[in-house]
Amino acid sequence: MTRLGIIRHGSTAWNKEGRAQGSTDIPLDEEGLLQAARLGERMQSEPWDIIITSPLGRARQTAEHIAAKIGSIPLLFEDQLREAGGGLIEGTTVAERIERWGEGWRTQDLGMESSEQVTARGTSFVENILREHPGKNILIVSHGSFIRHLLKALLPTSYAHESIKNTSVTSLLYSDRAWTCELYNCTKHLDE
Repeated sequence: MTRLGIIRHGSTAWNKEGRAQGSTDIPLDEEGLLQAARLGERMQSEPWDIIITSPLGRARQTAEHIAAKIGSIPLLFEDQLREAGGGLIEGTTVAERIERWGEGWRTQDLGMESSEQVTARGTSFVENILREHPGKNILIVSHGSFIRHLLKALLPTSYAHESIKNTSVTSLLYSDRAWTCELYNCTKHLDE
């Protein structure tokens, strides 16, 4: 059995401003650093074998806090875990998009990575993980849109469509060639 712990990075200033981050390298804000520290404390009591993170700063910082608390496990960087590319909308709010491109901005070619591309990237990553690290407990630190696409692909009949919270933990088990969700979008470490 392989376990994936899927984590969204801590909060950023752009999260709070409602700006599309995409591949733009935005650091955690003060709250995000605190969230990551609390998440690290939570994860240190669980049996993880490896951490794989998006190389973007907000995910990397979150993963580094976890790695510091867990101790001596590998921390790897994987470009396939980066956020969905936002093209021209990166750095803009919905209101700014409407002002620039009109109400139909979502239907225009603004250089955004498609849902199909994000899903293909995510499922390719998971296939590699299953092949390279079978039977391991693997923490993945990534981004909200990427995680939503990945969960829809891995859990097509049971995916809940609520927003993925900053530093939330979702745990999936792979056994008998099928995925099951053990824990979804949990932020209990922020309530303590």
